[in-house]
Amino acid sequence: MPTATLPLIEQFLDYLDAERGFSPHTIRCYGADLVQFCRHLAGAGPQAETAPGQGAALERALLAVTPLEVRGFLAALREDGYSKPSVARKLATLRSFYKYLVRCGRLEASPLSVVRTPRLDRRLPRCLDLPQVEALLAAPDAASLLGCRDRAILETIYSSGLRIGELVALNVEDLDEFSAALRVRGKGKKERIVPLGGKAVQAVAEYLSRRRNGGGAPAGALFVNKFGRRLSDRSIRRKLDRYLQVAGIDAHVSPHTLRHSFATHMLNAGADLRSVQEMLGHENLSTTQIYTHLTTRRLQEVYARAHPLAMRKGA
Repeated sequence: MPTATLPLIEQFLDYLDAERGFSPHTIRCYGADLVQFCRHLAGAGPQAETAPGQGAALERALLAVTPLEVRGFLAALREDGYSKPSVARKLATLRSFYKYLVRCGRLEASPLSVVRTPRLDRRLPRCLDLPQVEALLAAPDAASLLGCRDRAILETIYSSGLRIGELVALNVEDLDEFSAALRVRGKGKKERIVPLGGKAVQAVAEYLSRRRNGGGAPAGALFVNKFGRRLSDRSIRRKLDRYLQVAGIDAHVSPHTLRHSFATHMLNAGADLRSVQEMLGHENLSTTQIYTHLTTRRLQEVYARAHPLAMRKGA
């Protein structure tokens, strides 16, 4: 029996959708992590493609899991070459799953309560400098409808710091041109209003005007492909890779890098941390604070170049 159809797992995934409002992508990731854990419990190892045994036996194994078995799963992941962040994410999935089982009365206590999360190396998010952003935004050929659309997409991501999932979910009615703002549906289906810069408003308005003149639907998804269907995040990633080449920028850049660039540039220009937190849709301020490390590092570099005593050091 495939582990993906285990009632315990399906009920948990339904809970994430109906009550927690998780995105389809996140729910798929949780499901894949739990399937992998079940395969480990069945003795097939985290990398196995199928899980032997009956579903009832696997459910009993899930309900009888011990902290030692969880640690064995984590050790197997590390032996298979999984990175620390990947292992930590899978452990977070298990914590959520067993917390749900306790909440539903299937267990009295979670076996994860005594399992510690591995310490992660703190990595600063990568961001582009302003000349790189300007080169990227200018890369699409706005003379064509699709090029006009792509420039509007890049302008919108950088102007408002959107996640790529938030961008593809935008509808035409989410744009308020008069107020220069967007209604965004973020994680947990939480809505927020974010400002949209003048250049981005102009780029989106130009794209919509051309789309209407070309017979395109005036409503529905804000950004659509040549067939009139909503763009996927994968499609946007492919387009970004192409424009990075045109702009002569290192290809190891993702749409999320533009989000990081937005936050870093806002803080460098004097925006307060709480405002940036609200615009990014971060639930906790600590998530936003990582960008202060980038701005602090920049200040230290400026200080090292400009202060006479700092310049004298090592001279």
